[in-house]
Amino acid sequence: MSKKRVRILMTKFGEGYEEALLKLSRAFSEAGFEVIYTTMNDPEAIVIAAAQESVDHIGVTTLPGSKIEDFARLLQLLAAKDLSHVRVSAGGFLEDQDIPRIKEMGVVEFFPKGTTFAELIQWSKEHIKHAD
Repeated sequence: MSKKRVRILMTKFGEGYEEALLKLSRAFSEAGFEVIYTTMNDPEAIVIAAAQESVDHIGVTTLPGSKIEDFARLLQLLAAKDLSHVRVSAGGFLEDQDIPRIKEMGVVEFFPKGTTFAELIQWSKEHIKHAD
């Protein structure tokens, strides 16, 4: 009998090159997570994908131009769609003063640019569980 893998939706806010998101998605897949990769950066589309894919967690890469309002909208939509059990973490580019603000909104963790994949995966293995 196989063990059910944790499902993570990997997405992004902001515009820019997606190589880091692709590499991160591959690293998580190789670490045993089931990864759903999307380049959608619209909170509404992200929530629809999360619901359709029955994900346990959403990981958001923040690229230059990311707006914290997108986090507020994402979390509001998750609650409105009865998906509050799907937790959100993020990492990448964000102004230092915005990090406490997104955590107050409900983002469980923010990883600054330079955090290693190994650190991200270790945190994820310890903190991301099945949402059901």
